[in-house]
Amino acid sequence: MTDPLQDPRLFADPYPTYARLRDAAPVRRVPTGSGGRPSYLVTGYAEAREAFADPRLSKNTTRFFAGRPSQRDLHPAVSRNMLATDPPQHARLRALVTKAFTTGAVARMRPYIAGLVDELLDAWPEGGPVDLVASLAVPLPVTVICEMLGVPESDRQLVRTWSSDLFAAGDPRRIDTASHAIGGYMNELVASRRSSPGGMLDDLIAVRDGQDQLTEAELVSLAVLLLVAGHETTTNFIGNAALALLQHPESLARLRAEPQLLGSALDELLRFDSPVGIATFRYSTEELTLGGTVIPEGVPVLIAPGAANRDPDRFPDPDQLDFNRGATGHLAFGHGIHRCLGAPLARAEGELALRAVISRFADIRPAIPAEELEWRHTRLMRGLASLPLTWSRATPRST
Repeated sequence: MTDPLQDPRLFADPYPTYARLRDAAPVRRVPTGSGGRPSYLVTGYAEAREAFADPRLSKNTTRFFAGRPSQRDLHPAVSRNMLATDPPQHARLRALVTKAFTTGAVARMRPYIAGLVDELLDAWPEGGPVDLVASLAVPLPVTVICEMLGVPESDRQLVRTWSSDLFAAGDPRRIDTASHAIGGYMNELVASRRSSPGGMLDDLIAVRDGQDQLTEAELVSLAVLLLVAGHETTTNFIGNAALALLQHPESLARLRAEPQLLGSALDELLRFDSPVGIATFRYSTEELTLGGTVIPEGVPVLIAPGAANRDPDRFPDPDQLDFNRGATGHLAFGHGIHRCLGAPLARAEGELALRAVISRFADIRPAIPAEELEWRHTRLMRGLASLPLTWSRATPRST
């Protein structure tokens, strides 16, 4: 059996492959798997939503890989973070950071985010060309989460490089090296914040030092997770959404005419080209049946929100960008207890970035043909490596 997830065309446009797999079977066995073991790939919407919420699908990677030979050398802060835990440990860790990402907390950050967007766009050269990914989609969420955690400005480019390397599909040595770099860095940052407090990281340090709720290893792993997850998906979201609008000029024109529509349009943009192609690792703790397919005990299960969000049984005409569609049920942020806790922040950053670009730059368009666009080579994340743009004129930002 050939592995459909190893097709290099998957990076540029995974949706024909997803559709073919989903039409054949919404849950199917594929050769892709850790250590050469087969996995089960979930591409149907109903099946993905069910799988996200099924407690028989564990995320405890430590338990799964215990006693299994491995050539990987991931730093524990990366391999044993909150995403790789089950209840009750997961609930305990998540409760410690949830308050920083509530809708109310994010609302208080909107003026800061909007100001940062304006600063970044002010630096765009008149008429372009400019790379939207490098000049907006990357620095915006990186700066925001680094500010929240107290990462010094001088270290942020290194953080971005390490984070990008963590998703270098097909290059395990590069991934392992990056994991140790960012894990070691966070150990040093935690130590420095103890002597010079300031930022969200201080709240976690206070819990670690003052109460018996958090080990030192858990503190560092939480900080690494927040740092990486706090910007990677948002970077992809902004780039993917901008490209979708540019490739659908009627939708872009509608947002220009009805800017109040953007908030609700975000769900359709997230559905249309989800920033996460395949969700993080899960495995079956017992035999179960999903979508009519029997999944044996002890095998990896890959849930593909990118495929599920194009399921015509849930979203008719799924390959069409349609702002009249009710897309709030999309799975771009997952579902269940592991649903992305940073979703409110990602939505705010995406909304403010797209709103500013749409309002400030007229006749904006890609500077290269669609077939020349470069996509990141990772199946987990779905995102552009760059998005060169030009435009005929710019309008001053509103004050």
